Amino acid sequence: MRERSEDAVDILVVGVSDKTCPVALREQVSVLETELGDIYTQLLQNHTLFESVILSTCNRTEIYAIVSSLHAGEDYLRSWFDTRAKKMNLSESLYVYHGEKAVAHLMQVACSLDSMVLGETQILGQVRQAYGTAKAAGSVGVLLDNLFRRALQVGKRAQSETTIGQNAVSISYAAVQLAKKIFGNLNGQKVLLIGAGKNGYVTAQTLTSNGPVQMWVTNRTLSRSQTLATEFGAQAVAWGEFQNILSGVDIVLSSTAAKSFVLSSHQIARAMHGRVKPMVLIDIAVPRDIDPGVGKLPNTYLYDIDDLRDVVEANLTERRRQTQAVQGMINQAIREFSDWLSEQEVIPLITAVREKGIQIQASIMDSLHHKLPNLDERELRIIQKHTMSIVNQLLRDPIQNMKELAVASDGVEQVKLFAELFGISADEILNNNRKLQTHDESQSDARDLGFSDLVHQWSDVLRRDVVGPNLGGAAHSIPR
Repeated sequence: MRERSEDAVDILVVGVSDKTCPVALREQVSVLETELGDIYTQLLQNHTLFESVILSTCNRTEIYAIVSSLHAGEDYLRSWFDTRAKKMNLSESLYVYHGEKAVAHLMQVACSLDSMVLGETQILGQVRQAYGTAKAAGSVGVLLDNLFRRALQVGKRAQSETTIGQNAVSISYAAVQLAKKIFGNLNGQKVLLIGAGKNGYVTAQTLTSNGPVQMWVTNRTLSRSQTLATEFGAQAVAWGEFQNILSGVDIVLSSTAAKSFVLSSHQIARAMHGRVKPMVLIDIAVPRDIDPGVGKLPNTYLYDIDDLRDVVEANLTERRRQTQAVQGMINQAIREFSDWLSEQEVIPLITAVREKGIQIQASIMDSLHHKLPNLDERELRIIQKHTMSIVNQLLRDPIQNMKELAVASDGVEQVKLFAELFGISADEILNNNRKLQTHDESQSDARDLGFSDLVHQWSDVLRRDVVGPNLGGAAHSIPR
């Protein structure tokens, strides 16, 4: 992607994430779903922003935008974040990327290379939802539409073609995967979940997604046990009664906030009396919930959080090894987007060349009509069809070559030369499409603008939906 001046239309992202600021700041600038409609209305009214997408999750809030001026766009978005932060200082926490770096950042976010947990899959759905919401609000034009589609595509490739999203990297998930590895599968296994807090919830969610299990939930507060049990099709057990079902369960997963053991070796020894099938106990609490002596009992297998951390770290190491392959996919997607963008930049010239050909053909038809007045309607239609075919065939290769020239390193100069060879002026490029809807500070006579500036400013026209039906066949050859 060629570098652009501060006053050229460009892609910009401004935001904060868990890597740049604490949660106290992030929650100040985070955007609720119910706020998005009003915020997009506000952004659309700003003369600096042509397109925008807001991505707000628990770990990041970012605004991606197509701006008329980098300087003005950055100032506006910094001001927007400062207003959200109220009196809290965001100056050291905001990051700003533009051009290719902005494109690369979005794709790294979609591929979860920038996530708190490397390789997590939730962010891809969050990017998809952010894009869909912005599009429904009328805030997405041709440029961000294409960019976000490509980001979603590369994010999907990263998950399906590498193992970056595989293997457990959370303690709760690792606990379930460990149980699954021991038993082969969890179908039909009897599970006692001790603790109905956040870890308990995530563990229950992971358990039920790995096959049908018979699950009991216990917690000091019975209502919390009942709420979690209802959501996941389990049975709630009162805190003082869960020992009564110990002898019948295969897996015990414990994650309470108790300050002392909730399961003693004596309780487990009693539950194992006369039992043949082994029992797996996984303690993910700190302080520990299960007496370490349980691990010495026959036919019992006890794992604590340190055992799971070793598994998580090994899996994280494997995910890190996958980042090189994912980055290769991102680099390819950036090149493809850059080529697509360069092709968009020659569309007004393509339109002008086509229009010139059509004008010549129309002039010839007008001349024939006067010189050969005896031609009937059928004969005129045949001549019309064949002369138009000549125009199209003559222009087909030059137009294809023009697209290829656009992506070359010296593309702007090459395209300028192409325009001169066809006798196309800057005025003709503008006059064959809607006039650029630029703002007072950037309005200028087309003849005073350099050709490269006209090329860059054409992004404004893309925002106004000129690309498409007005371009005839040209639009169909644009890669999506």
